[in-house]
Amino acid sequence: MIVETRLLTKRYATGTALADCSLGVERGEVFGLLGPNGAGKTTLLRLLVGYLRPTAGWAKIAGLCCQRESLAVRRQVAYLPAEAAVFPQMRGAEALEFFAQIRGGGDGVERARKIAERLDLDVSRRVSFMSTGMKHKLALAATMSADVPIYILDEPTANLDPTVRGTVLALVKEARAAGKTVIFSSHILSEVEEVCERVVILRSGQLVHTQGLGELRQQHRIVAKLTAAMPRIPEALSGQLTVVANDEQEVVIETGGELPPLLSWLATLPLADMRIEALGLRTIYQRYHADKSIQTNGGPARADQRCASVPVAGPTLHVP
Repeated sequence: MIVETRLLTKRYATGTALADCSLGVERGEVFGLLGPNGAGKTTLLRLLVGYLRPTAGWAKIAGLCCQRESLAVRRQVAYLPAEAAVFPQMRGAEALEFFAQIRGGGDGVERARKIAERLDLDVSRRVSFMSTGMKHKLALAATMSADVPIYILDEPTANLDPTVRGTVLALVKEARAAGKTVIFSSHILSEVEEVCERVVILRSGQLVHTQGLGELRQQHRIVAKLTAAMPRIPEALSGQLTVVANDEQEVVIETGGELPPLLSWLATLPLADMRIEALGLRTIYQRYHADKSIQTNGGPARADQRCASVPVAGPTLHVP
């Protein structure tokens, strides 16, 4: 695991922002974070880059303690905060050069300029005269041009038009193809489905579900309108089907297996109409954010080691 947390917790006087979060991210994986505002996504990301000190638990990146070795961690990571701060007096090109020099110069400036061009950003303009979307493009160019093993992107497509969003997703796919690891936080489920290999869903500071996207793509929902009561499911198929709704006129069935074995049985039903659709990430997400009584997966295990409790050193300015 290139990123790992165990029972990671952050509490404030007003409440708990993140509780007992244990997860792992494989090297070269695009890993998604899902959840509404206040779910704990940004808190988790800030704990990973060492901008926050955990109340309990620990996190590691590339074997480095995110709390005790936060400066070394940041050399491994390019972090795009949801609201990036860029020096307003600089021109876009100057800002890209500044951030590239922080990373060690080299060909980082040229990479940043090429990405800015792909994002359709005019880097000759002064930052103070840029729109919110333009500033976001500038931060994206500075972040994605860094030659590091891990990119942490908090709402990378916010404030961008659909065409530019497609470019951002292409950049994420290119990073994955180059063997980079990407942690991708977004509210847009279709984007997460397109680029991520695995996602976790957070709710009220708790990790409530982990979902592999490859597995999800094999799952389907069957919505059938019937002219009579649905017969009993054959025993050979009972382990492959879940009836999630059934009334006199319509039945909704979900399946995680292959469709062909089911089709012959479906053909025997008293059908007036039938629709088969991919289950999709939206269905999984709504399970955890429509039902307030949902519980987290499993109970917390004790952390077998912790990082030392020391003050976190580093700049207060969020620099991509």
